Amino acid sequence: VQLQASGGGLVQPGGSLRLSCAASGITLEYYAVGWFRQAPGKEREGVSCINSMNGNTYYAESVKGRFTLSRDDASNTVSLRMDSLKPEDTAVYYCTTDHTSHCPPGDYYNMRYRGEGTLVTVSS
Repeated sequence: VQLQASGGGLVQPGGSLRLSCAASGITLEYYAVGWFRQAPGKEREGVSCINSMNGNTYYAESVKGRFTLSRDDASNTVSLRMDSLKPEDTAVYYCTTDHTSHCPPGDYYNMRYRGEGTLVTVSS
């Protein structure tokens, strides 16, 4: 199983980015998929997660209303749309999944499969 996060980059405050998590060796539509982020000097934070059975999505309070998580089953990807970005969103973002249909509690770091991260920098 391999996960590959992409779409990071440099964006000005208030801007938008769309991160994608592409999978091989696993069909994401059957499993929960999460995103967490890690910024230098800060605690790891679970950003968002989507269940497989009912499609329920969960968001950290810090991103609620700004980030949107969605699936594209045809391409076996999960995307994280990030709007109204703030400097405090700067971090490396990772996608994760496991053989479970429901998002686990916590920051999603302990899900079995994690991809290489993608760096998001929000700065003017």
